[in-house]
Amino acid sequence: MIHPSLTVRFVAGISLIGVVVFATACGESDTPAPAAEAAREAPAPAASIGLIDDARIENAESEPGNWLTYGRDSNEQRFSPLEQVNRESVSRLGLAWMKDLGSNFAQEATPIVVDGTMFFTTAWSIVYAVDAVTGETKWRYDPEVPKETTARRACCGPVNRGAAVYKGRVYVGSLDGRLIALNASTGEKVWETDTLIDRERPYTITGAPRAARGKIYIGNGGAEFGVRGYVTAYDAETGAQVWRFFTVPGDPALGFESPAMEMAAKTWKGGEWWKIGGGGTTWNSIVYDADFNNLYLGVGNGAPWIRAIRSPGGGDNLFLASIVAVDADTGEYKWHYQTTPGDNWDYTAVQDMMLAEMEVDGVQTKVLMQAPKNGFFYVLDRADGKLLRANQYVGITWASHVDMETGRPVENPEMDFQEETKWILPGPLGGHNWQAMSFDASTRTVYFPAQEWPGLYTVADEFKNTGFLKREPKGVNLGTELARVGQLVLENEADAPDPKGYLKAFDPLTGEEKWAVEHEHYWNGGVLATQGGVVFQGDAMGNFSAYDAATGATLWQFQTYTSILGPPITFEIDGTQYVSIMTGTGGGNHFDGYFNDSATIKYGNYGRMLVFALDAKAEIPVPAVLDRQIPERAEMAATPAQIDQGDRLFHSWCAPCHGINVASTGVYPDLRLMAEATHQSFQQIVIDGVRAKLGMASFADALTADEAELIHAYIVNRANLDRAAALEEATAEAAGG
Repeated sequence: MIHPSLTVRFVAGISLIGVVVFATACGESDTPAPAAEAAREAPAPAASIGLIDDARIENAESEPGNWLTYGRDSNEQRFSPLEQVNRESVSRLGLAWMKDLGSNFAQEATPIVVDGTMFFTTAWSIVYAVDAVTGETKWRYDPEVPKETTARRACCGPVNRGAAVYKGRVYVGSLDGRLIALNASTGEKVWETDTLIDRERPYTITGAPRAARGKIYIGNGGAEFGVRGYVTAYDAETGAQVWRFFTVPGDPALGFESPAMEMAAKTWKGGEWWKIGGGGTTWNSIVYDADFNNLYLGVGNGAPWIRAIRSPGGGDNLFLASIVAVDADTGEYKWHYQTTPGDNWDYTAVQDMMLAEMEVDGVQTKVLMQAPKNGFFYVLDRADGKLLRANQYVGITWASHVDMETGRPVENPEMDFQEETKWILPGPLGGHNWQAMSFDASTRTVYFPAQEWPGLYTVADEFKNTGFLKREPKGVNLGTELARVGQLVLENEADAPDPKGYLKAFDPLTGEEKWAVEHEHYWNGGVLATQGGVVFQGDAMGNFSAYDAATGATLWQFQTYTSILGPPITFEIDGTQYVSIMTGTGGGNHFDGYFNDSATIKYGNYGRMLVFALDAKAEIPVPAVLDRQIPERAEMAATPAQIDQGDRLFHSWCAPCHGINVASTGVYPDLRLMAEATHQSFQQIVIDGVRAKLGMASFADALTADEAELIHAYIVNRANLDRAAALEEATAEAAGG
């Protein structure tokens, strides 16, 4: 029997379900992106809604009822000045309306609310415009992402974190790499452009674009699959490319797109990283700073993860795991700060960044704040990137501290996993991931979700002492062990730290933890704080809760019957304050199939938009508890050696969606529960791709029919083992009771 706590521990190498030049100054050596393609329809009338411009964004405090950008305003502090819903009144909060989105994938978007209309995105990059008071759909746009070719390219499901609304248009990045402009009034396409530099590489877009100074800024995802990161600025009116900034260097023999890339290349030593891509995608946080006309880019992990493989001669590998400041108009490099030099653990710095002004060491300073994956909370001077603070916010074993003189973390040599498998804190999900945080400047408190969640790190057997990793074009390129991951977890279970999840109130300058709420599960939703003294957060158990901002005491709770990752927002229309949240989980919890108490495991993963107001009385349907009893099925004809081979193939190709040891979380089907008809169609599904248009693409390019049959045999064997263990446990409990 696999211990129930086992699968709430993540294994390095498969955080995939959980998982971005100056054209005018230097010219470009890459092929320019195609010109934007105008919509074929007749020109749409000028938009009458969504009329957000730079002036409104910079003066967002003058219209507190709207939520104008991804982070509410350009500082992205996600703190609302509304206070109708407050400590005293929040107990009266009730459901005002609910919208079923017809999806069982994760819902991670931040809605934009302006002048009575709510704009938001859902899985597969679908965009909605709805009446913010009633939920009535005004229009819906589906970019028709080709599921049969795109699903396998997305490390963490077909998620989308939101749109930008700017000057009467709605801008969205599609999962397959297009940037699309829509008329905000009608939803009609105005233009679209291809953001990808190489369509043979598995790039995706899951992040929300940002809009400023007449431009739309967007990055990409895909580092786990072997791509080169970059961020591009497009003209908001025409879709024409204005500039592109690469975040890691390409092949030095081909020259460099900019002085920044020439500088960065000196920090990559040995190997041929450009063949696999290098990584460094900016898949989430991009923030515009009007004070300095900077655009801040949060840069992700390397490809592959293991630094000794991608850069065997050492080096910091810029700009991996870095915050980079570029000129918003030209893309010219200004400064950078690297949170994790020579990243070796998937410690991305793509987490949300917030801008603020505060007194630091007696000096009033414009600062940038971020809690990246590596477990340290950073405060930087926005003028030059100088490190001001680096306070630990969760348990850490990979490093002891950050040296404030050098700005570099001091690594713990005992956690070296090059020759020996190690549990390390944080794991690849990080101490904090992309889930939103909120900052109350009046109390100098950041509220954010955090987790102490270990990763089991080991170098893949085939790459130990064998040189540089060869790119696998059909799958992930990490350098960590995938095939034996289920076995390694079992072998090392006794040494694993218990995973924990928190909502924390944290002082970014002193590092003081003012209070913390420990959750039942580690993988929880984003945070919103308000002037009413309330902090809102959804969690894995399906609870949407309100906490006292001063003490962390629970003030109100609503059961949604679905696990939550997305961030809450609040807005006000005609004197009524509303609070919204999207339900539906995904990401790293795809490997928690034995954590059977999460709401999604218990009831299913219902993608919904929920909107609340004081004294509202709408009700949410109460779903039945799912029957997760594993059916009995005869073993397939296979030897132990063949089942072992099926185990390795399953964990190499199937586990990122269907879970370690075949234990899914409900987002994707639990293959132990397959009906007999599905068993009979196994080859047609896996090899022939009969469900490709539903997102289950064919694996004929990666697996033979015989290999698929070995995987099938392993699944049946695993299901029977788990069924027997469950029956034995139930019998023992009955006897004891």
